[in-house]
Amino acid sequence: MRLLVLGGTQFLSRAVAAEAAQRGHDVVCANRGRSGTAPPGVTTVRWDRAEPPPPELTDGPPYDAVVDVSRLPSHVRRALAALHDAHGPGAHWVFVSTISVYADDADPAGPGTGRLKAAIDEDRDPMADVESYGGMKVACERLVLDAVPGAAVVRPGLIVGPGDPSGRFAYWARRSATTGDVLAPGRPEDLVQVIDVRDLATWIVTLAEERAGGTYDAVGPAMPMGELLAAGLPDARLVWVDQDFLEAEGVEPWSGPDSIPVWLPRPAYDGMLAHDAGPALAAGLAPRPVGATTRDTRAWLDADPAARITGITIEREADLLARWRDR
Repeated sequence: MRLLVLGGTQFLSRAVAAEAAQRGHDVVCANRGRSGTAPPGVTTVRWDRAEPPPPELTDGPPYDAVVDVSRLPSHVRRALAALHDAHGPGAHWVFVSTISVYADDADPAGPGTGRLKAAIDEDRDPMADVESYGGMKVACERLVLDAVPGAAVVRPGLIVGPGDPSGRFAYWARRSATTGDVLAPGRPEDLVQVIDVRDLATWIVTLAEERAGGTYDAVGPAMPMGELLAAGLPDARLVWVDQDFLEAEGVEPWSGPDSIPVWLPRPAYDGMLAHDAGPALAAGLAPRPVGATTRDTRAWLDADPAARITGITIEREADLLARWRDR
C-alpha cells in the first residue's frame, strides 16, 4: 500500500506513519517540518497546507490511502482537490476527527444518534475560540464524506501514551510509582475512557489497508475512574475528594497548570468520556490494558526530561489533601 499521511511528525500522525512503515508500506508524510521529525523509513515531502501542494506530492504514483488529521476546513478542501478530485477516486480516505464534534457533553450518544455542533466552514483559531475546534472538525468530516463516500471517520476521545504533547495522562503516570496518598478527584464510579495512541494508530492503518468505511467513536471501553487509577497507581492510597471542594479551591478540570487532568465535573460532562466503544471494537480497535499504557508512559517520562506534564504540583496536591482532611 502507498499511504500518504498528512502530518506524520506529532503524536498520532507520527504513530500512524511509524506503524505503516513497520508493516512494510510505502509511506509518504507531507508536513511543514516545523513540529518534529517523521519516523524512520518514510519519505517526507514539505507542504504548508496554506499553499498549493508541491509537484513531488501529486506527480508521483497514485496513493492507495490518505490519513488526514487536520482541523482546518481549508486544509481539507485543498488536500481533497489535490489528491482526490484531480486524480480520480482511487485513494481511500481515513479522517481523524474528535468526540468534540458532539454538541452535548452530558450525553454519551455517538455516531448516528448524537447531535453534532454546527459546522464552521471557515478557518478559526481554536486557541482564541475553544468551541470552534469541534465545529471545524464537523465541517472537515462533511467535506471528506461528500468527496469520498466510502471514507472512514474516526472520532477519538482522550488519546494517551508515550509522546503525548498534552501532558494530561502524564500527570497520572508521574504518580504511578508512589506508595503514599494521591488525590483522586470526584467519585470513583465516574466513568472515563482513554485510548492508547499506539492502538489507535494500529487500527487506523488497518482501516486504510482494508479500505473500511464508516464513522466511529475511536475510544477504549468506559471504566470507572477508580478502576483507571487503581490500574495505573497500584501501590498508592487514593484519597477521593469531592468535586465541589475542588472547584471551591480553584482547581481546574481536564488540563492546564492549575488542573487535575482527566477529571471532569459531573453531571455536565457525564457523556464526554462515556461513549460506546462497541462499534470501534467490532471494527478491529484493540485497546491494551490501561496499566500497560501507564507503565510505558512513565518509562517515556523517565527517559525524556523535556516531556510535558500538566496539572497541579505535588505541593499543591498535598495542601489540598490537608485542607480536605481539616474541613
